[in-house]
Amino acid sequence: MKHYSIAIDGPAGAGKSTIAKKVAKHLNFIYVDTGAMYRALALYFIRNNIAVTDKDEIEKSCDNVEVTIEYMKGEQQVLLNGENVSHLIRTEEVGNMASASSVYPVVRLKLVQLQRNLAKKANVVMDGREIGTFVLPDADLKIYLTASSIERARRRFLELQERGVTADINEIEKDIIERDMRDMNREFAPLKQADDAILVDSSQMTIDQVAETIIKYYQQNIINKELEY
Repeated sequence: MKHYSIAIDGPAGAGKSTIAKKVAKHLNFIYVDTGAMYRALALYFIRNNIAVTDKDEIEKSCDNVEVTIEYMKGEQQVLLNGENVSHLIRTEEVGNMASASSVYPVVRLKLVQLQRNLAKKANVVMDGREIGTFVLPDADLKIYLTASSIERARRRFLELQERGVTADINEIEKDIIERDMRDMNREFAPLKQADDAILVDSSQMTIDQVAETIIKYYQQNIINKELEY
């Protein structure tokens, strides 16, 4: 049986996870949050006081980590060595550690095989930094989702405000720009738009508009392709 995959790549704060969830729900696909998997691994490093600059210790510790995904009542749960850490991995500290530690090939390779296996077993929408270029190079539809750094900072600022967290939008934008630089310039599987990916700039778009645009591309690129045969 043929399984379809949609890869959504883009920089931090572009809204990839929110959009991917909506698209997956509409198409009845499984949503795979690869960023959450990297965050779970980052949480392990933080808990064990492993510095992001300590390459040897990071490589060694990867052998002791198991990150898995389960679905409970339709919601994705991320397990770190059997512990549900879904509610612990959305902090700025974990996000920054995930971005910084993901420059090491061993960290990425640790999780890539699981992600590929999921795509072999079901229709998936997968978002991340290098899904279309590295994890699922043969994805049926590739989207590169982006937005201006100030717009991404504004969204993150509003999200933190809603949670009652005090934040400085200028510092948020600075962190976002620094994270972009790390992701785009890392030696192994850097963040970049795949040659066959469709660019979607969400700076002036609502969440629903972005989701509808991607669903339209899916219908055009995949369903219409099926009708040709």
